[in-house]
Amino acid sequence: MEAVHDTPSWVLLAYLVSGICFILALRGLSSPTSSRSGNRAGMIGMAIAVVTTLAVHEIASLPEILVAIAIGGGIGLVTARKIQMTAMPQLVAAFHSLVGMAAVLVGAAAFANPSAFGIVDAAGSIAPVSRVEMGLGVAIGAITFSGSVIAFLKLNGNMSGKPILLPARHLINLALGLFIIAEIATFVLFDDASMLGIHVFWWALAAAFLIGFLLIIPIGGADMPVVISMLNSYSGWAAAAMGFTLHNSAMIITGALVGSSGAILSYIMCRAMNRSFIAVIAGGFGGDAVAGPGGEVIDRAFKRGSAEDAAFLMSQADQVIIVPGYGMAVSQAQHALREMTDLLKEQGVRVKFAIHPVAGRMPGHMNVLLAEANVPYDEVFELEDINSEFAQTDVAFVIGANDVTNPAAKTDKTSPIYGMPVLDVEKARTVLFVKRSMGGVGYAGVDNELFYRDNTMMLLADAKKMVEEIVKNIG
Repeated sequence: MEAVHDTPSWVLLAYLVSGICFILALRGLSSPTSSRSGNRAGMIGMAIAVVTTLAVHEIASLPEILVAIAIGGGIGLVTARKIQMTAMPQLVAAFHSLVGMAAVLVGAAAFANPSAFGIVDAAGSIAPVSRVEMGLGVAIGAITFSGSVIAFLKLNGNMSGKPILLPARHLINLALGLFIIAEIATFVLFDDASMLGIHVFWWALAAAFLIGFLLIIPIGGADMPVVISMLNSYSGWAAAAMGFTLHNSAMIITGALVGSSGAILSYIMCRAMNRSFIAVIAGGFGGDAVAGPGGEVIDRAFKRGSAEDAAFLMSQADQVIIVPGYGMAVSQAQHALREMTDLLKEQGVRVKFAIHPVAGRMPGHMNVLLAEANVPYDEVFELEDINSEFAQTDVAFVIGANDVTNPAAKTDKTSPIYGMPVLDVEKARTVLFVKRSMGGVGYAGVDNELFYRDNTMMLLADAKKMVEEIVKNIG
């Protein structure tokens, strides 16, 4: 790869244009109404960056690059066509792992053959500044890869979603973190061609892989949306570091955008859950809290309803607010839900959707599913925009959402979710709560006291089947 000062001006201009497109993409994706244009801007920016890179490639031959693109693009195309929308969190975690491993492989290749990457100094060794970039890039990439693998296994059900709490895990993580920093510092200060320089590079890489596992293992399923956002940030910083190694300004810009936007989103979501942002980075996020209650269900009387009851109550209402959660995603009830809302609107009922920031398994999970079912954007509202309306609402229809509707977050200081902003569904005149059975709890491991309130009617069934039955009774 050419050095920065030898890069043609048109290449730098093309990368700048692609960077602007990526900024416009992020801006567009901030709202459902502009998300399509945001996606188009991102695709255009990526196309410009890829074509420009192919035009100035030097490290590999063009046929090798095209074969790699064909293989990767083919896998991506098949995956995109076959993947279910309910499996999007797992797919995102898998893609993050690939970005992390790509950064590791680029760093390893540059370490093995630095002259091909144009990062050697006059003495024939890797330039000190390049060692810093390389060391940070492979370390962050390794953490992203191993952490994303654990996140994928938890989300996909191959591994328990409950936290795995190792003894003295914070001390272990701290020791590994200091070890990685010390190894990178040694790699920067000593000749990379010496045995010491070679050993510290690979030891730092191995320790980074290990700490990635250890950071995500103690995190419970309820906190996975923040984990996905955090890993997204890590993948961006890894790509930015490798951009410096490759002297590629497009990678630097893109990586910095992904890294910073992911970090900001993680911070916003932490505030939405009343959690510490530092605790997320430290890997102890949610571990102690989720483990505390033991997942016990309280044996109390509750009011059980039927599809006929639900259809009658909603048909007679002036306003219905629907609160979707992961249970809707699992049963793939979004299309039946859209049909139900259409029937209600035909009868003059105002229908709105209330979305909690951490509903589902990743940021925006519910928004994506509702968009797939063509639910109008202007009917979907975030927590802070709709919470005040529950008190004037006839029916709150909760479908598969648990922790984000639990009043204990506002009243029970001993609860692991205490302080987390929740949707005020209990203030509605009637709460219809769709749940498979009373035998389970939410991902936070606590029972929901909303189930046992006088104005709550439990609809115990598979979410999709229940909504389909309600549709039959409304029609």
